[in-house]
Amino acid sequence: MLPMANRPMMEHVVNLLRQHGMTDIVVTSPLWRTHPHLLRRRLRARGAHGLRDRRDPLGTAGSVLNARDELDERFLVISGDVLTDIDLSAIVDFHAEKGALATLGLVSVENPLEFGIVITHEDGSIERFLEKPTWGQVFSDNINTGIYVLEPEIFDFIDGAARSTSRARCSRRSSRRGVPSTATSPTATGRTWAPPRPT
Repeated sequence: MLPMANRPMMEHVVNLLRQHGMTDIVVTSPLWRTHPHLLRRRLRARGAHGLRDRRDPLGTAGSVLNARDELDERFLVISGDVLTDIDLSAIVDFHAEKGALATLGLVSVENPLEFGIVITHEDGSIERFLEKPTWGQVFSDNINTGIYVLEPEIFDFIDGAARSTSRARCSRRSSRRGVPSTATSPTATGRTWAPPRPT
């Protein structure tokens, strides 16, 4: 809920989703337990619903699993602390075109050390993924933005005992089973992309 331009960052995210026609919005956050009235006032008025209480740090996969009952068709995942004007519709269209189970949004940065780096084949399929490399391990300047388009079948790769499964591990599981995972770098209209805080 850190303010940016007089609005909580999460509110900017909700507004971006709505700009791309995404009005069925689920928010998972431990803040529902500590600041429920604030979040309801700021977010429900903008269409967010199906709100889930994250009592513990769950990681990306665990947080999505926490909202599983609300996610019975293709859905997009985006971090609440990402400030961006990235073309979400382009990521969704790319995902549909490739018939993928999972698609990652990518962006190129000068210093990728605090993020997951990705290299793709020419067709967009993921060749290699590495979380938080050292300089000696860097093979790409494309990093995972924390924006995903997923099919409900992704839950077959996130079991209840692995609620904190990392993005990379989940991607590797699906790849090993021959499930198509892709990544794309849609162009933002400005220089407003801010990466999520390292976890």
